[in-house]
Amino acid sequence: MRTCMLAITLLAGCASAEPVAPAFHLVSGAVPLDKGPDGNSIILDAPDGLIVVDTGRHPEHSAKILAYARERGRPIAAIVNTHWHLDHTTGNWDIRQAYPQVQVLASDALEGALATYLKRGGEQTDAMLADPKTSAMQRDQILRARSVTDQPDRIRPNRMVEASGTMTIAGRTFDVHLAKFAASEGDVWLYDPEAKLAIVGDLVVDIVPFMDTACPDGWLRALDEIEQTSFATLIPGHGPVMDRAAFTAWKTAFTDFVTCGRSKASKDDCVAVWERGAARFIDDAHRTYVREAANYYLTTRLRSSEEEQQRYCKPLKPGP
Repeated sequence: MRTCMLAITLLAGCASAEPVAPAFHLVSGAVPLDKGPDGNSIILDAPDGLIVVDTGRHPEHSAKILAYARERGRPIAAIVNTHWHLDHTTGNWDIRQAYPQVQVLASDALEGALATYLKRGGEQTDAMLADPKTSAMQRDQILRARSVTDQPDRIRPNRMVEASGTMTIAGRTFDVHLAKFAASEGDVWLYDPEAKLAIVGDLVVDIVPFMDTACPDGWLRALDEIEQTSFATLIPGHGPVMDRAAFTAWKTAFTDFVTCGRSKASKDDCVAVWERGAARFIDDAHRTYVREAANYYLTTRLRSSEEEQQRYCKPLKPGP
């Protein structure tokens, strides 16, 4: 009797069967200590071409996506942006230049960010560009970011995700989920029941949750919804692919960190809660970074004024 092996990136199949296509191709992101991060990019096959989930920040990252498409000899038919953060969307423009007809799916959260968070960021980067101490590498990164925030149509979706439900993207059907007021104002995540694959963006981030635009209560609800699916493989916004056990450990660490942050425990104790709970996800190179980031998010998101804590739990841009 033959034994079938199940690889993390392959659909189940036996040696005697026809070769199976990879369930996904991962262009891994990174969180360097000397420049801005790139989120993970996931490339999926679909009848009409390739689907790219998130496109990274730096040109070398999007170049890997385009190289894979050329290698496969398949067009990129669709981009899905899990959220508007620039380390997940800046590469949209690189792909749009190569594939002008590409469909871009995302929530409308970019609009609120352009009017608030990104507008404030633009004021800060103006000062950095005027500062002679700003390095050439920093200047290049700033100008690349400004090229898309000053011309937001470069990254803006042309197919809006307005609610959770079944959607067909490039001829392939997914359960598409919209988590309102979670890691951002609108986080899109995909679940493929047949492949038991969940692609969740920054709702899961290995080393530390990026809470700059977070509503913790909405984020917790989104994690509960992810847990309720029958996924076997989960791809986070940053970090290695996870199985259910890894996700459960990360979710527990996140929940404990938020609970501690809202308690009267010291900041040091709450940072330690995260470091212990997420120990399996934190490499030596990022330990100081993680400690500083966790402390920062405790201060700005979990222990700030009530008004500030609720800033990202409601629409950033008021309606008409």
